[in-house]
Amino acid sequence: MGDGGMAVRLVGSACTALWGYTPGVIPAMVASMGSGPALRWFAANFPRFLVTQRVLGPVRTHLAGLTISLTNGCVYCAYGRAHALELIYLRDRGRLFPLDARTLDGWIGLSRREIRQRLRSVLEEAGLHAEVIWVDRTLALLDGGAPIDSDERRIAHLCRMVGTMNEIAVAAGTTPDGAHDPVNKDAELKARLADAQTA
Repeated sequence: MGDGGMAVRLVGSACTALWGYTPGVIPAMVASMGSGPALRWFAANFPRFLVTQRVLGPVRTHLAGLTISLTNGCVYCAYGRAHALELIYLRDRGRLFPLDARTLDGWIGLSRREIRQRLRSVLEEAGLHAEVIWVDRTLALLDGGAPIDSDERRIAHLCRMVGTMNEIAVAAGTTPDGAHDPVNKDAELKARLADAQTA
């Protein structure tokens, strides 16, 4: 196994332990960055992402990742975040999240204003009114705004981290696979979601 294969295996095993699968973007990132730089990038960014998810909570973290990915035109990462959101919402609230992750192809290429309006509508319908401000702040940080506190510094890091993944996934044409969250390992919940969406 070459250096590239070893790097994919190392990063993939960490993701599989957390999420139950190796995300399709991992081989593309190793191929794009090179083995050593890719391993260093993951070592620098992934632990910080996991802390952010603990501090901000999975809904806010995935919402930021979804907003970033839609703005950057990356359906792969947008799907991974939206699928996580719909699974977590079903688990915690017992009903469907208004956004079906499979609809996101149609959102790629929209203006930031339209992305904001659509996400605002989804969040209000979901009863997540307090999260609307985080869409606004994420878009402001993407536009170069300065973070005003530690939470916003975490979002600013996500803008850079997810932005790198977006760029590589788009260039490689990576197709959506699973949720970018430990909830992806819950087979029963995923079956409930599929049944509810087809009912």
